[in-house]
Amino acid sequence: MTTQDSPQLLTIRDFLRFAVSRFNQAGLHFGHGSSNAYDEAAYLILKTLHLPLDQLEPFLDARLIDSERGQVLDIIDRRAKDKIPAAYLTHEAWLGDYSFYVDERVIIPRSFIAELLQTQLAPWITEPDYITTALDLCTGSGCLAILMAHAFENAQMDAVDISAQALAVAHKNVQDYGLKERIDLIESDLFSALQGKHYDLIISNPPYVNAESMERLPQEYQHEPQNALASGADGLDATRQILQQAARHLTDDGILVVEIGHNRAALERAYPKLPFTWLETSAGDEFVFLLQREQLPHDE
Repeated sequence: MTTQDSPQLLTIRDFLRFAVSRFNQAGLHFGHGSSNAYDEAAYLILKTLHLPLDQLEPFLDARLIDSERGQVLDIIDRRAKDKIPAAYLTHEAWLGDYSFYVDERVIIPRSFIAELLQTQLAPWITEPDYITTALDLCTGSGCLAILMAHAFENAQMDAVDISAQALAVAHKNVQDYGLKERIDLIESDLFSALQGKHYDLIISNPPYVNAESMERLPQEYQHEPQNALASGADGLDATRQILQQAARHLTDDGILVVEIGHNRAALERAYPKLPFTWLETSAGDEFVFLLQREQLPHDE
């Protein structure tokens, strides 16, 4: 639709109603920041018009000029027709109060670990100032490494990803947050390029989607790098490698925190003897586990 085709769409209120109708008609999936058509429409319109994201009401009856109408119609159309996630359309994703640049080189940030970092992983970490080395494994856009740097201000960090393209995005975010001196970006297949390195804290939000679920993912997820999602038949291929190798990269009192999606039952069946601590998040205690170094398998 062009501006000439929509002469009755004049105000932000008009475009908001129109967008919600288009999104519902298109059967969009909302799993990359917003949870419904209204919130997604409001975000895309406000962002496109360079208006404060938390102040919709004062602008609802403001009329758009022709160039603005064209921009708003275009982004509504791309979201509805091409089912591109909003974060890729705006090149922005949020975790809590922090925003990050994203594009289709990286998975869109979404992690329960971000919630846990807000409390500095208490009560499991009682002295945050004593965390001096930390690792974000499978860093993607670098978002969790950046949150970890704010949570543990004395820590030097490595942020690792197998994808050089993802690390280019992470570099932009690390630079934007002024953390180049504290976060070292490393291209590595999990721990392969980290020989001899040890950390007080390792966090990871690795690929964890199983093969059956990959076949049923909504179209929005097809825009994301598939190697950042898929992890074998049961979704645990990456997690298995992390569990096998983490102990040799943790300090004596080090801690491992890993997010595994909906795979808790499968993981506990695969490792019945590991004493997983399941951390409470806003969605429950099934998604993130913690293990201390002494609890992990040791191969040395």
